[in-house]
Amino acid sequence: MIIGLPKEIKDNESRVGMTPGAVKALTRRGHRVLVETDAGTGSSLPDSEYEAAGAEIVATAADAWSAQMVVKVKEPIAREYPFLRPDLILFTYLHLAADRALTDVLLESGTTAIAYETVQTEDGKLPLLMPMSEVAGRMATQIGATYLQRTHGGRGVLMGGVPGVAPANVAILGGGTVGANAARVAVGLGAQVTVLDVNHDRLKYLDDIYRGSLQTRVSDEYNIEDVVYEADLVIGAILIPGGRAPWLITRDMLSQMPVGSVIVDVAVDQGGCVETTRPTTHSNPTFVVDGVVHYCVANMPGAVPRTSTFALNNQTAVYTLRLANEGLEAVRKSHALLHGLNTHRGKLTYAAVAEAFGLSYTEPFTSLL
Repeated sequence: MIIGLPKEIKDNESRVGMTPGAVKALTRRGHRVLVETDAGTGSSLPDSEYEAAGAEIVATAADAWSAQMVVKVKEPIAREYPFLRPDLILFTYLHLAADRALTDVLLESGTTAIAYETVQTEDGKLPLLMPMSEVAGRMATQIGATYLQRTHGGRGVLMGGVPGVAPANVAILGGGTVGANAARVAVGLGAQVTVLDVNHDRLKYLDDIYRGSLQTRVSDEYNIEDVVYEADLVIGAILIPGGRAPWLITRDMLSQMPVGSVIVDVAVDQGGCVETTRPTTHSNPTFVVDGVVHYCVANMPGAVPRTSTFALNNQTAVYTLRLANEGLEAVRKSHALLHGLNTHRGKLTYAAVAEAFGLSYTEPFTSLL
């Protein structure tokens, strides 16, 4: 198979879809890999390393997109829409439930689109979402600590406080991978941390491992308001696999929050768990509503591209190789890849996306017949 690796063009997105190691695994098995020049530069991976791994360096994005399968990190943006076509397999993050325009383009083009975030193993795990959730969760606390500084528009609170002065009050909505990693850093910085989740077993797990270093609360309307209204930093860490995140913080609630408090909405890729969330970029990352600083960058791990690229490839490489070796037969035979299939030959094959937009849904296996 011919596999394309184009350079990411989203604002300040410096990750790359494959490392030289992943490329070498493909070329050793007879596959051709077309790498757009400088695709890996932002992750400190020069063209020479890809050439040494057996890749062919191509001059333009169009050359890389001409492949049978394209491996990326982020979803295609408008400039890339013309490259989508019926005979293409696209393997990348998509988050379609928050992007009607891309959903429509993928359906119109007939592209076979497999989304990293919906690849799901038989035990319910999301192996390709987890590494970026780990990165984003840890970054969320660091970013929140920065924007709490008065020089960045925050209320001037130090995360760990000092002797005689209380630390920052941090509320984390969701105790999954993002939330747990955010809590780890926040507790390490000495903040007062509360994690809310609907899953009692998850709360029990966090309570057991932190032994009183953080508080846990059941995520319901009363507790959310009680915790958020006292918070200096709120981290939105809600995940609905493949679907749109629910609004847990409404516009009306913002006026009850401290002026200069900060919201880092990691769920922005899924539409956000705050009513006032709108996607921002690394170039212009924040906005203020009712005195509350919102950080809603949709590709947070792109700020630490080398770490993120290697963490992602640790999980994606095995699936990329299987797709290259077997093509669509790999999707038919793999429970995980079948769950990852979002569109195929003009059919929408992920139920949560169909529900989000009121579109017709086709069972993924049926679409491959």
